[in-house]
Amino acid sequence: MAEFVSSGWIIMFVALFVIYFVPKNSKSLIAIAAVLLNAGVTSWIALPAIFGHAFELTLNAGSFLGNILIRIDDLSAWFILIINFTSVTGVIYGKGYMKAYDNSPFKLTLHWWLFIIFNLSMVWVCILQNGFAFLLAWEIMSLSSMLLVIFDYKNGKTLKAGMKYLGQMHISVVFLTIGFIWVYSDTGSFDFESIRSFFSTNNHVWLFLIFFAGFGLKAGFIPLRGWLPLAHPAAPSHISGVMSGVIVKLGIYGIFRIIGFLQSDYIVPGVLILFLSLITGIYGILNAAIHRDFKRILAYCTIENIGIIGIGIGIGLIGMGNGSPVMYYLGFGGALLHVLNHSLFKSLLFFSAGAVYQQTHTRNMERLGGLIKSMPQTAVLFLIWAIAIGGIPPFNGFVSEFVIYSGLIEGLKSNSLPQIILFVISLAGLSTIVGLSLLTFSKAFGTIFLDTARETLPHKPKEAGYLMLIAQYLIVLVMLSVAFYPQLYLNATREILMGVSNFEYLSLSAFSSHSAKISSINMYSILLIGLTSLLWLLRSQVLKQKSQQIDTTWNCGYLAPNSRMQYTGKSFSKPLVKIFNFLMIERKQFLDLEPGKNFSTKRKYLSACYDFIEIRFSNFFVNRMVYSANCFSFTQNGRIQSYDLYGIIFILAMFILTFFNILV
Repeated sequence: MAEFVSSGWIIMFVALFVIYFVPKNSKSLIAIAAVLLNAGVTSWIALPAIFGHAFELTLNAGSFLGNILIRIDDLSAWFILIINFTSVTGVIYGKGYMKAYDNSPFKLTLHWWLFIIFNLSMVWVCILQNGFAFLLAWEIMSLSSMLLVIFDYKNGKTLKAGMKYLGQMHISVVFLTIGFIWVYSDTGSFDFESIRSFFSTNNHVWLFLIFFAGFGLKAGFIPLRGWLPLAHPAAPSHISGVMSGVIVKLGIYGIFRIIGFLQSDYIVPGVLILFLSLITGIYGILNAAIHRDFKRILAYCTIENIGIIGIGIGIGLIGMGNGSPVMYYLGFGGALLHVLNHSLFKSLLFFSAGAVYQQTHTRNMERLGGLIKSMPQTAVLFLIWAIAIGGIPPFNGFVSEFVIYSGLIEGLKSNSLPQIILFVISLAGLSTIVGLSLLTFSKAFGTIFLDTARETLPHKPKEAGYLMLIAQYLIVLVMLSVAFYPQLYLNATREILMGVSNFEYLSLSAFSSHSAKISSINMYSILLIGLTSLLWLLRSQVLKQKSQQIDTTWNCGYLAPNSRMQYTGKSFSKPLVKIFNFLMIERKQFLDLEPGKNFSTKRKYLSACYDFIEIRFSNFFVNRMVYSANCFSFTQNGRIQSYDLYGIIFILAMFILTFFNILV
């Protein structure tokens, strides 16, 4: 284990040194090698840890911090493996994606430096079991990811997104610091086990909520998600994929880690998380459905999936409170599995979107169309993750969502009427989320890849490079393994949950019955797809033997259709905006035409949708703070005499307060 700790640092420092001196075309190769080596070393230890073979190492950090425990247990191992796989595919994809920036050697050097540090810091977040050391790794992770986000720092919007991300991450650190200091003041230790000691002798709820706020900011729960819709679109696509696929999940890791220390009072936090997650999921997918910037759609979709994961966490906590091992395993197991699934299809999603952006230089889907002709592989990959993220069999998204659905149905067996009502509402809410997800990605795929081009682009799009495609095909392979061998992953989550809490043992047969149902549904789905394909082939063979005449369909008598007559992204979401206009703020340059009016004059119609929470709440508080700060702007008058006077006044105030024993 000691060799593991040292090897990670050695690999990092050697890679950082070599990247600086090698030619610009080789910098990405060194980054790939470093990430692969780090992933190999940490995964080699993490794999057996999932099945109960934990690794521990203690470092002496002086009299203040004492011994810092470095530990890879089953929960850490699950997240480490997800981090490693997503980082490996991200760095491979990034080599192809960053070819457009080969003319800037220093920016490339800094970028790959930060990527290596970012990867290693995420692993350290998962293995450090000391609050002070954990916060240090957390801060390194946040700073390195922020600098990766602002790669295009000359763009004002990108810089603004990075600064907002950094600011909200420091609010997260404030909450986490309060939590760890609170525990330290009671127990005298920063060790994670001291949190368990605190919970055994104190009220659970307030400390849990403080930690949940800190980790929830990173995860993106409502209303703590302000950085997500800005940072993900601004970052290079491989960074967006890693951030959405992994970094937000470290907030989920922290929540799971704190849940493992709880001793009682599970119902209240469980109900709060379930209710908040339901709102998060619905709010995220509603915003995803109405936007036309496809990377912003993906960012809001991340919020939606964090809501789905949170629903599973809420079910698990309520199951612990009710003494129901089935709810415990279905809720937490579904949440852990959806963490894996979302990391897969969301990184694939951003990689596919990045390929489209690289070829078209726009994120506005209203300018695109017909890309399936020039980018067929990207279109197929995009379609795969769209089906997976919609929870449709036979892909992996269906597996985790089915487990969470099963947990909600199990909750209907509760003896508490309020809980039954909550689970009924949650079932309806989760169904709404999945339905809107299908609408969102039908809109995205149809608008971007089908029909004909809406604009003549400066450069003719072509298929993405082979490295970018290889990274995506690797993800598809793992997605298919989850879809067709769910027992393997569900058994792994079961082993993890046996170590998270000292909860009642659940027999393997009771838990595996759900994986058997999933396998059956996926098999029937494959048979249906196979039967449909067979019928299509038979039809094609029959038609080959007959003469065919191909002509245009009846088009209402109009003989000159053009690309402007296609459905747009807005046309998909317009009814949704009207139904939920109390949540979706749409601003238009012109109002809609009144009934009976026609286009008597040339008109230009522009509209944009805005985030309700950002417009109504976040911006309000920010504007109030800026206004209050501006009230003291007179103190910054540029006169040295005034600044000297401020110092004299401060010294006199300290002297007077000390003289009268107000300050001791």
